[in-house]
Amino acid sequence: MKRIAMLTSGGDAPGMNAAIRAIVLASHYSGIQPLGYQHGFNGLLEQEYRYLGTEDVYNIIQRGGTILKSARCQPFTTPEGARLAASNLNQAKVDGLIIIGGDGSFHGAEHLSNYWNGKIVGLPGTIDNDINGTDATIGYYTAIDTALESIDKVRDTADAFERIFLIEVMGRHAGFIGLSAAVCSGAEQVLLPELYPDAPPELDDLAEHIQRAQKIRGKCSYIMVMSENLWPGGATDLANQLKARTGIECRPVILGHVQRGGSPVSLDRMLASKLGAYAVEALLAGKTGIMIGERNQQLVEVPFQQSWNKPKALDPYLVKIQRQVFDLVKNENNTN
Repeated sequence: MKRIAMLTSGGDAPGMNAAIRAIVLASHYSGIQPLGYQHGFNGLLEQEYRYLGTEDVYNIIQRGGTILKSARCQPFTTPEGARLAASNLNQAKVDGLIIIGGDGSFHGAEHLSNYWNGKIVGLPGTIDNDINGTDATIGYYTAIDTALESIDKVRDTADAFERIFLIEVMGRHAGFIGLSAAVCSGAEQVLLPELYPDAPPELDDLAEHIQRAQKIRGKCSYIMVMSENLWPGGATDLANQLKARTGIECRPVILGHVQRGGSPVSLDRMLASKLGAYAVEALLAGKTGIMIGERNQQLVEVPFQQSWNKPKALDPYLVKIQRQVFDLVKNENNTN
């Protein structure tokens, strides 16, 4: 193997630059020429790539975003798109490709493998942490810290005005950010898609929990963390409905894309560095069709299809303590 390429695809995640750096340095260490494709799979179709020297990755480990840029690419999903990508990779004399992204990116990798004979390895890069086969994905830890910092600040103003705040966090269809942020911020309530798989919770139940909490503690702040896409109309509509039902001021806060940005925390830099370097080793060993992950502090190789074939489960113990042990209302009932 003489030349490998890399790209970042889908939603950006803090730590992607750390992974790029690791891939480039490991490639040069192994005597391989690394190329970087710009704008995800679009770069494969447009032949938008450049050679990456060690000077290109100097001082990027602490930067959020991705120096290779990212994008979504519908034309690539067609047979014609994949054939063009394969032809362009062959023309560029690429022997192996590393794709950094989420499950959509891995579906793209699997799609490309049907038309290209080169080796393909994936790295899990998404703040949602919804990829099977790895304990954490690149960007997840930073997203938790970003959400937590915001919730802590909201708590300050919530205490000052004795208000209820609904904090909407990202996660697409997974509640990992929501659960972790709720536990770490001491939120009174958490709404996650895994807890309500068939329908949203009943408005009356949510209103009753708020009212009972205020009976126990008196008028005070109350934080509800909720995943995006869980309630029709999101946090804004739910806040209005709860205010109408309880007569208590409720304010929505939608954190949005701020969770994707910022300098990656140490755990994301460490994870990205390990996965990136190992991806090069895997290609050199002739591996293909796999994602590199980490389980129980051990690097693992996971076939692409296993990374998406079933929903990744939340930590059941975290769910238990957040919804039972740390629940003010249930705790009060048990005490009495």
